[in-house]
Amino acid sequence: MARKAKKRSYSRSAGSDVESEMRRYKKGTAKSGRKGRGGRVKSRKQAIAIGLSKARKKGKKVPKKAAKKTSKKRTTKKRTTKKSSKRKSSKR
Repeated sequence: MARKAKKRSYSRSAGSDVESEMRRYKKGTAKSGRKGRGGRVKSRKQAIAIGLSKARKKGKKVPKKAAKKTSKKRTTKKRTTKKSSKRKSSKR
């Protein structure tokens, strides 16, 4: 049985957006945040994410962002310590 060829999940033009962002990252001119106020991009992963984000805004074929895993906060029960009240014996 022949296997079906997988479809590209990203468009080629989206790849070119990531490529241009990687060039900016290597040059040291890539900035993060709105209007570059977040500072210089320091990691490759961050540069790729910015490139994909720009491609999404242009309407290119890019898969949706993966949902973040949210960890449930553990609620700890408050322990109430029993205070043993000893009666003072009054000696008369």
